[in-house]
Amino acid sequence: MSKIHVYLMPGLAASAAIFERIVLPKETFETHLLEWEIPLDNESLTNYAKRIATKIKHENPVLIGVSFGGILVQEMAKYSAARKVIIVSSVRSNAEFPRRLKIAKTTKAYKLIPLRLIANIETLAKFSFGDKVNQRLKLYQKFLSVRDIRYLNWAVEQVVLWDRTVVDETVIHIHGDMDDVFPIKNIKNCIVVKGGTHIMVLNKYRWFNTNLPGIIES
Repeated sequence: MSKIHVYLMPGLAASAAIFERIVLPKETFETHLLEWEIPLDNESLTNYAKRIATKIKHENPVLIGVSFGGILVQEMAKYSAARKVIIVSSVRSNAEFPRRLKIAKTTKAYKLIPLRLIANIETLAKFSFGDKVNQRLKLYQKFLSVRDIRYLNWAVEQVVLWDRTVVDETVIHIHGDMDDVFPIKNIKNCIVVKGGTHIMVLNKYRWFNTNLPGIIES
């Protein structure tokens, strides 16, 4: 019996190292780590997703994405005939964005974000993982590896301007009830992880190791 191939996409500016504690049974699953690439000039999210989808070398893969990576794998699914798409700490449409992101889109305030400051690890950690990061900065130095200004400019704009308005009900959504980037009050029909924050793929890895196999195979 052939293995199920699982492709993992990290969150904004993060490296695939965030998945280092996610362990799926090797007799059933084979995991593949995807990484962010620097976008081409004026590259749309659609074209970027198509380009990253070329990294998928197996039929009927499972795509798992965290945060902005969750948005990306939903776009990649258009080009990879995925067996299943699972998003973690993310959103299934822009209707699930918090109010501050909707305002940022309307006012174009995101263009005023000093992205050279975001390249600083402390600011980037707060931007990518939420406010509760003070005691974990050394950890984030390891995980937040993509600090290229072109990428950060592009990624922030792609999140804010994501135009998906209709939820794909086939997408499985796993979300923490203490997520401070995408508050759960705006999220519909998800698998709730009690005590899970926006970085729960790091600190709730035991939950994922216990539950992901069943979620994938169900």
